[in-house]
Amino acid sequence: MNDAPGKNRPQRIAAIDWVRGVAMLLMMIDHVSMAYNSRHISNDSAATWVAGTTLGGFEFFTRWISHICAPIFVFLAGTALAISIERKVAAGADTRELDISLIKRGAFIAILDPTVISIFSGGWRFQVLYAIGTAMICMVLVRRLPSLLILVLCAGWLLAGEWITTLMADPTDPTPSILSALLVSSYTSPDLLIKYPLVPWLVMMSLGWVFGRYLNSFIAGKARHDLVPVLLAWGGAGIIFFMLFRYFNGYGNMVLLREGASWIQWLHVSKYPPSLTFTALELGLTAWLLAVMIMIERRFGVRPYSPLLVFGQTAMFFYLVHRIVLEGTATWLGWRGFTDQLWMIYLVSVVMLVLIYFPCRWYRDFKSKNRHWWWTTYI
Repeated sequence: MNDAPGKNRPQRIAAIDWVRGVAMLLMMIDHVSMAYNSRHISNDSAATWVAGTTLGGFEFFTRWISHICAPIFVFLAGTALAISIERKVAAGADTRELDISLIKRGAFIAILDPTVISIFSGGWRFQVLYAIGTAMICMVLVRRLPSLLILVLCAGWLLAGEWITTLMADPTDPTPSILSALLVSSYTSPDLLIKYPLVPWLVMMSLGWVFGRYLNSFIAGKARHDLVPVLLAWGGAGIIFFMLFRYFNGYGNMVLLREGASWIQWLHVSKYPPSLTFTALELGLTAWLLAVMIMIERRFGVRPYSPLLVFGQTAMFFYLVHRIVLEGTATWLGWRGFTDQLWMIYLVSVVMLVLIYFPCRWYRDFKSKNRHWWWTTYI
């Protein structure tokens, strides 16, 4: 990538696909553990956490490294939307048609959770696809706002979101009202899981949209600053906010407080729903990871068939295939929780990644040759 202002900058930044590919790798490990590990940790919520519970270091680390997956997925979805839609608007595309397309795409993605994923999981699921899809529909309105106003509104939610959430639901209650769970909280029962409420994940997608606008300016040679220092600064700000709110151990942690000073307790933050500390930490790490990947791309270039690139460019296809296989075998073949050995989880994850690489590579080539089929733009 040429970082000189306005000089032949690429229209697609491979580092973004690499970061998305990293998310898919870590997601595979977590979902294999979720399906097959009888000791899988999923109590990263005040509603499911029992005070005084001992968290094993390796088990916790295996769970924690996956925390960044959904923020990457949602943030970069907003980034990709901004890059694509704003380029089309600049080229004179009909805004009404763009809105209709965005609504259709969002509805299609959102409905995959209560249909495809729920069928193979054996219960109703409203998870990350629900959040991405409904947030996309909301972007019809958000995209019309200036970037500064979007940032102000997002900052407002990050600072006041916990207060608003507690007005609508008790964060320690695993089964609040369905409406509050769909919007701001979470719901956990054997038959119904609502883990990704709309509003906090819409905030992450909106932040990704603002970043996408900046990327468009950068690619066009209009940005005043290079990407790497901007990302390092944003990431550093996120980490500082995380450390401050985690240190004071009160508001900003969605009631999931530190019970000590160990590294596990520092990192054991509320993902369901996302607390300020969770959001600041994961988006901060995402910014740093993007900065590192951009530097690698500039130094070494891009290999078109590298696994990270292939997985990153087929993220939705990857997600659907691996969830169907894992949840289908766990639910319908009775393989759920068949082992308590962590090494087995990592071994199965590696095997799955090797096997899924070839369908993803095939689908990427198929998609590039069949853009006329509407569903290829959604998956």
